[in-house]
Amino acid sequence: MLLQVTILVAVILAMVGFSVVLAKVTLTPSPASEDLVTSNLHPGRSLRQYAEDYTFLAACKQGGGNLVLGMPFGVLLPVLVPRRLRMIRMVLLTVLVIVVVELVQGALVAGRAFDIDDVILNTAGALFGYLVLGRRLSHRYHVLAAEPWRETVPVPARRSKPDGPRTGKPTGKQTGKPTGKPTGKPTGKPTGKPTGKPTGKRTGRAATSWTRVRQDVRARLTRGQP
Repeated sequence: MLLQVTILVAVILAMVGFSVVLAKVTLTPSPASEDLVTSNLHPGRSLRQYAEDYTFLAACKQGGGNLVLGMPFGVLLPVLVPRRLRMIRMVLLTVLVIVVVELVQGALVAGRAFDIDDVILNTAGALFGYLVLGRRLSHRYHVLAAEPWRETVPVPARRSKPDGPRTGKPTGKQTGKPTGKPTGKPTGKPTGKPTGKPTGKRTGRAATSWTRVRQDVRARLTRGQP
């Protein structure tokens, strides 16, 4: 906001200063030229006169002065006019202001006259100033004016990506298979059979059950039960 206000104030002050200079240059009476100056309503006639009757330096001073006098219009006016169609608006405002100044010269100021070539040169200077500097300055100002003023919201940081793609894939396959098969079969069969019978008592669950049956029978006999 501070930058926007600073630019606007600077442009307004520059426009006021330029208006003072413009009025001093164009509205100052010139009694010595009163009998020589005539109005010109034909585009190009004064330019031909500069080329034919003036020296090179005098022609450059006259034509270049009118170009330079129009440049501030192209630099300052685009900031003050709406953004849309600003070049066309600037040209129209320049033409309007210069035409009014030329009419005042011809009607009220001694030794000055209306010249359509001055309007053309001033407008060309304004267009040149707009293309060189005014377009960038006005674009920057209007962008600042159009930006919504809102609180800054922190943006979550993005996850960092790997520095590069994976460098490759497995470079090979398994280099081989089992190199052989079992080289032989069992060389023989069991050479004998069990040579005897079990020599011990039953073990495990069967022995335990038989022991309980015997104990139960003894208990019944002791009590005299069948």
